[in-house]
Amino acid sequence: MNGRIFGGAHGVERVLTGVVAVLIGVGFLCAGSRAAEKPRVGPSVDFKHGDLKVSENRRFIVHADGTPFFYLGDTAWELFHRLAREEVDKYLENRRQKGFTVIQAVVLAELDGLNAPNANGDRPFADNDPKRPNEAYFKHVDYIVNKAGEKGIYIGVLPTWGDKVTKAWGKGPVLFTNDNVGDAEAYGRFLGARYKDKPNIIWILGGDRLADGVENVWRAMAKGMEQGDGGRHLMTYHPQGGRSSAEWFHNDSWLDFNMLQSGHGKFDNDNYNKVSGDYDRKPTKPCIDGEPRYEDHPVNWKPDNGWFGDFDVRQGAYWALFAGAFGHTYGCHDIWQMYAPGRAPISSARNNWYDVLDLPGAWDMMHVRNLMQSRPFLSRVPDQSLISGDPGSGGEHIQATRGDGYAFIYIPYGQNVTVAMGKVSGEKVRAWWFDPRTGDAKSIGTFDNKGTREFDPPSEKNRGNDWVLVLDDASKAFPEPGSNY
Repeated sequence: MNGRIFGGAHGVERVLTGVVAVLIGVGFLCAGSRAAEKPRVGPSVDFKHGDLKVSENRRFIVHADGTPFFYLGDTAWELFHRLAREEVDKYLENRRQKGFTVIQAVVLAELDGLNAPNANGDRPFADNDPKRPNEAYFKHVDYIVNKAGEKGIYIGVLPTWGDKVTKAWGKGPVLFTNDNVGDAEAYGRFLGARYKDKPNIIWILGGDRLADGVENVWRAMAKGMEQGDGGRHLMTYHPQGGRSSAEWFHNDSWLDFNMLQSGHGKFDNDNYNKVSGDYDRKPTKPCIDGEPRYEDHPVNWKPDNGWFGDFDVRQGAYWALFAGAFGHTYGCHDIWQMYAPGRAPISSARNNWYDVLDLPGAWDMMHVRNLMQSRPFLSRVPDQSLISGDPGSGGEHIQATRGDGYAFIYIPYGQNVTVAMGKVSGEKVRAWWFDPRTGDAKSIGTFDNKGTREFDPPSEKNRGNDWVLVLDDASKAFPEPGSNY
């Protein structure tokens, strides 16, 4: 049986023409027309579920008791280095309200983090000697880790930015080399021991660099951290743009999950292909895009090319997740560098960090998490066979995933999609439109789970009119997609 569903409601075609269609489209796409978002209540994560570990199927991260963990990261590379305590409190509370579960931050920061003191006037080491840590500097790091813990947030701790191992560009100086891998191991051991009793740590080695020729430096640092914390905390590696940790460390036992950086080079960057590449590697390890296109970032670092907006960060998130990623990281160009008056803008930063905490794309990440956690989490797999015909290319690419009794299909431009039914269990399927801008869901109807069926998203086809089609086994009686988790 074939069927066609338009705009949502029970197979009734809605004909939108002329000014009416334009006005409805504007209503859906204009950020200013959104209703007020509802902040999350309570801690972002309940640490009572225990420490993090890789799931039995090696695809996800779970707590010790088996509760799924959704890695929803924010990029705050300069958090330890540039923010004072009251600013830290403001930032972390804002991210708690949006349901972020991980904050990625760097101890030895990129922006002259060895020589430019932190907000308290402290530098990390005496005379840039990693064997002589400055207790005052690390007490500020302690404060941030503890404050994040109070809010149920993990800190994805980068021990150092990559320029302290491979300069390539940036300030440096290089501290850890092949000639002194013992220093890297000792520094790793120092950090591991310092935070071994903290439940809210994830280690992220690297820092925007290739590991070519310095693999043993990073391995030594990882070894030290494992010795220091007894292997309690998960560990990964953050690479340079367009690359993945798997290229150097996939078979290393310390690498618990792979992280790639799809980067900021162009609109419609096909990170789903990069995620798929890591997803298909053997042995199986969870994978994530740890640095996709940032909101309010100039495309390819050139303002003349335009700026990434809320649609771009949603597109990157849904593409990656539906291609098999276990979580996702958001970023805002002004926030990672904590840009503020008196600081030189990096790569054309144009807004103070505290003025863009509530950009639409940041709120949209809350809706991503709500959707993913409103259905069985650990059974989910990517499945493009749900799409009957060509899934499209460029910005219009449609990406699909399914789990126990449900399927999600991301439609970036609001174009029609023909679905191969029967991929989800059950004789009947209940269908929904999930709005990734607002987190609202609207029931379309219940249909026979066989043949093919064409679905037509609300409003007109247009860049940024993105929707998620949700198909549920009707017998499961799942709640509305995106319901509070």
